[in-house]
Amino acid sequence: MNEITEHMIMDEMAIRRALTRIAHEILEKNKGVENCTLIGIRTRGIYLASRVAERILEIEGVPVPVGEIDITSYRDDRVKVRSVDNVQEGGKMQIQDRKVILFDDVLYTGRTVRAAMDALIDLGRPQMIQLAVLVDRGHRELPIRPDYVGKNVPTAKSEDIAVHLTEYDSKDEVIIIGQRGKQE
Repeated sequence: MNEITEHMIMDEMAIRRALTRIAHEILEKNKGVENCTLIGIRTRGIYLASRVAERILEIEGVPVPVGEIDITSYRDDRVKVRSVDNVQEGGKMQIQDRKVILFDDVLYTGRTVRAAMDALIDLGRPQMIQLAVLVDRGHRELPIRPDYVGKNVPTAKSEDIAVHLTEYDSKDEVIIIGQRGKQE
């Protein structure tokens, strides 16, 4: 009999600390946030990007543009939609010649990030694209590596990582979900 288990690996404080660290790392690597744009991959990536932008504003006193991108249409079975929405202003945002820091909640195979990069490149030519993730769980199928990581969590392929954020799930936590008795 396979029993499903859940184990919390990050609570609200751990998530807050990780995002604060990522904000400092972004500032250090980019020597500030001039010409930077934070873009979250829908759904939870946008909340992570917004939280990091808030931390950067607290630390540096400088606002950084935040956008969101929906990569659903970049799957093989859908028609492409070309837009990055500006979260703060409710309109479209420009990425041409900007440093784009792309945010996602969990990095696994790399396919979501590849689709997001395809979507961004269709909109313009960023100066560079950096990747920030809350959790890197390994098992890459594409040569994609994050620049900023909240937590590395080696997992079995039979396990899942669930990120819950207050803005969407009414609580902040990261849990690992696995099955006891299941063989790889």
